[in-house]
Amino acid sequence: MSDTIHKYQAYVMTGFTKLQPIVVERARGAIVTDASGRDYIDCFAGISVVNAGHSNPEVVAAAKAQLDKLTHCGSYVYHVPVVADLAEKLAEIAPGARLRKTFFANSGAEAIEGAMKLARLFTGRHEYLSLHASFHGRTWGTLSITGNAGRKRRGGPYAPGIAFAAAPYSYRSPFPGDAEATAAYAIRSVEEAIAYSTTKDIAAMIVEPVMGEGGIIVPPASYFPALKRVLDAHGILLIADEVQSGFCRTGKMFAIEHFGIEPDILVMAKGIADGFPLGAFTARDEIAAAFQPGDHLSTFGGSPVSCAAGLANITYMQREKLAEKSRLLGEYAMGRLRSMGLPLVGEIRGLGLMIGIELVRDPAKTPAAEQAGAVRAACLERGVLIGVGGIHGNVVRLQPPLVIGKEELDRAITLLAESLAVVQTKTPAAARS
Repeated sequence: MSDTIHKYQAYVMTGFTKLQPIVVERARGAIVTDASGRDYIDCFAGISVVNAGHSNPEVVAAAKAQLDKLTHCGSYVYHVPVVADLAEKLAEIAPGARLRKTFFANSGAEAIEGAMKLARLFTGRHEYLSLHASFHGRTWGTLSITGNAGRKRRGGPYAPGIAFAAAPYSYRSPFPGDAEATAAYAIRSVEEAIAYSTTKDIAAMIVEPVMGEGGIIVPPASYFPALKRVLDAHGILLIADEVQSGFCRTGKMFAIEHFGIEPDILVMAKGIADGFPLGAFTARDEIAAAFQPGDHLSTFGGSPVSCAAGLANITYMQREKLAEKSRLLGEYAMGRLRSMGLPLVGEIRGLGLMIGIELVRDPAKTPAAEQAGAVRAACLERGVLIGVGGIHGNVVRLQPPLVIGKEELDRAITLLAESLAVVQTKTPAAARS
């Protein structure tokens, strides 16, 4: 184990300040096992990736079967049959009835950049709208449209032609506790960003239906219908970034379904293939037709192996009703967490098994970022993997594999509560006042 850590330190380039001090050897379902044989309950799912569980046997079997037939032949030929089959399946499960044609990439950031290009080509416009607190990837283009300043340090200057509007973040809006006022405030911010655009040249607005890295921010129910009306009135496309919130994570196949609207372009990755590298964006026929020969290409995008895994993954999710399971377990988990009177907790929020616990030090909602990091470390000591995010770094994130058992989830919640209590006792009184 120490040899692996030494080799990482010597040879692996990473943007993480500090990797979690475990060496993972294998994983199954919602359990990760390190090189010493110790088990951990995974409540982060590889950053919301292995929604159907680590090493899902059906997904692995599909990938192995494809490996025996064909690994790669290039995107300039037809592949039989899994690439087209997966595209057909995505058209079937996409929200609404008009999202039909898919371009395959390798990652979320790559898929978002492709969607941005497609929006420009279709509209003939060149600018974008995004939200404060948003996160869309770590490439230069996706960081340009990211509204989370903490993710943009040292990488600029970024692309011009990006305007940002207020996020529908009820807990920290000027109208805390008033969802409708928060939604109206956020919509006015979008309208102002459009009105004050210097060129009136906005091609698309990109929005996460549930903001992941921003701290599991769930918009009020009225936000997206109102937003779509505003964008349609100005001929601006809506790109739904479902990279983190898609594939049953929130209790629906896609989080945008909670709000009853159909985006113009849908972007997917992470949970699409249960750990195999794959990204995609799906659009209406007339929008997809904006791509002319040579406009866009990906050497490895639409890998037959990843597409076979993706197809098996979606089949498994539908048969096992993982969206419904996610909804029920998420409601249960949030209900139990809210009933426990946990220390340091300002708000518990989420949809399905995409849950955020915002930690604060006082009634003034001072972000408890240091405590959030300490809670993650305390959970690790107790055998639970969690995430930490939010624009202030103070939101504990629970996003386990959707196949997690109720007993495993209960144990993880108990250990999280224990970790919060331990951290709270170590926090100086002055920091809690």
